Amino acid sequence: MRPQTILRAGAAIAPCALLAGVATAFAAAPEPAHPAAEPATGRSARVATTATARPAAGDVAIARRRLNVVSGRRALVSGRVGGAPAGRAVALQRRAGGGWRTIDRDRTRAGGGFAFAFRPRDAGSAMVRVRSGAAREHVGRLNVFRRAQASWYGPGLYGNRLSCGGRLTPDTLGVAHKTLPCGSDVTLRKGDRVIRVPVVDRGPYVGGREFDLTAATRSRLHFKGVGSLLVAS
Repeated sequence: MRPQTILRAGAAIAPCALLAGVATAFAAAPEPAHPAAEPATGRSARVATTATARPAAGDVAIARRRLNVVSGRRALVSGRVGGAPAGRAVALQRRAGGGWRTIDRDRTRAGGGFAFAFRPRDAGSAMVRVRSGAAREHVGRLNVFRRAQASWYGPGLYGNRLSCGGRLTPDTLGVAHKTLPCGSDVTLRKGDRVIRVPVVDRGPYVGGREFDLTAATRSRLHFKGVGSLLVAS
């Protein structure tokens, strides 16, 4: 998107510092990747509780998960391995490139229960799963957010060509960014609203702002116009 003479709402706001924390990671050799899962979209950033039947022997059932967290804050995944004795190894893994890497480990307690409570440091977004022996259970997408300054655009520009192809409409979901590859996905969070959208355009061209949200993206997030939001990409 070339610089526009039409003013976009608001003034630049100084970027917020990235939040930092401590993460413990355990490296493991990558394994063949599971077929890609659908990107996570939704509203809740709270701990989700999943109602599951009693797992069959050897199967993994997820009971609780907190997967939308700010860098340095605690993420959580817990559940049970059916019929497992105390002491069975359980690993939490994230998708990395063409395989999976272990980011936390636990051992089952009496009844097969396990829990991972960890503090991811680096912002990003990746699918995660639990593995115990031959059993693998996909948990969802772990989004580790950092703060970024953003604005939005749309009215007066509808019909213009987007830098990544196509034309801007009131229903276009996406963001403008100066350097992220076209089509790469970005997860945005404002309050308890979370949405994953592609990079569709170039910009913004106002100092201190990293992202320009399309009008449809702004509406989904209930973003007021110019300010700070949480980003994982």
